[in-house]
Amino acid sequence: MTKFTKTVAALSYLIIFVLTMTAAFSVDSNGLPTSAKAERVLTATKPLLLKALHEHGLEYGAPVFIRIFKQSAVLELWLQSSDQRFIHFKDYDICTFSGDLGPKLKEGDNQSPEGFYYVTPSRLNPWSRFHLSFNLGYPNNYDRYHGRTGSALMVHGNCVSIGCYAMTDNNINEIYTLVYAALDAGQPFFRVHAFPFKLEQKNLAKYTNNQWLPFWNNLKQGYDYFNKYKTPPNVNVKNGRYIFN
Repeated sequence: MTKFTKTVAALSYLIIFVLTMTAAFSVDSNGLPTSAKAERVLTATKPLLLKALHEHGLEYGAPVFIRIFKQSAVLELWLQSSDQRFIHFKDYDICTFSGDLGPKLKEGDNQSPEGFYYVTPSRLNPWSRFHLSFNLGYPNNYDRYHGRTGSALMVHGNCVSIGCYAMTDNNINEIYTLVYAALDAGQPFFRVHAFPFKLEQKNLAKYTNNQWLPFWNNLKQGYDYFNKYKTPPNVNVKNGRYIFN
């Protein structure tokens, strides 16, 4: 093979590689990441959701809010109604998560996070090797203040977890379709609040000697805000604590 032939061959392989990657890592008309797999899921799943949404008086593409509860292994999905309050749409069983009750502290501790997170369009991963996924955005400002480390903490399919919240593929198909629709309709990001359990006083009373009780009491302030107003609070961090408004 001549030098010229080798150069042409190398350029051909490069062009094929670039075209393949462009097809795989593409965005839709609104700039959301997409893939052929994700498009198939959205097309198949949307009709299945429309009837259930209609029964709840909700629109496809309405803003989304998610709460996660470790102890009961449940992901709650809420959607915003016409009066701006969020309505509980559906519970999804969490197939598996890593670690115990309590926050994630460092890379490699195999612990699923607790706290207040949000997901922007760029955190969707329609190319995930765990079917479909979105990144929670760990570590957040609170985590970084406390020196916590970790990366790629997801909600995803495939029912395996090394620090993530893993769903069945069927469940992540519905969740992913609804969050994609919300972002595609203009929601700039959606919030995900991850808790050890429902932060009612009777539940917290069982953990009076737990090292994480002060942390959970801080989380409870955001938990109570949503329960009262049915809209998730704006969350900031001041002097190492979550604050809400």
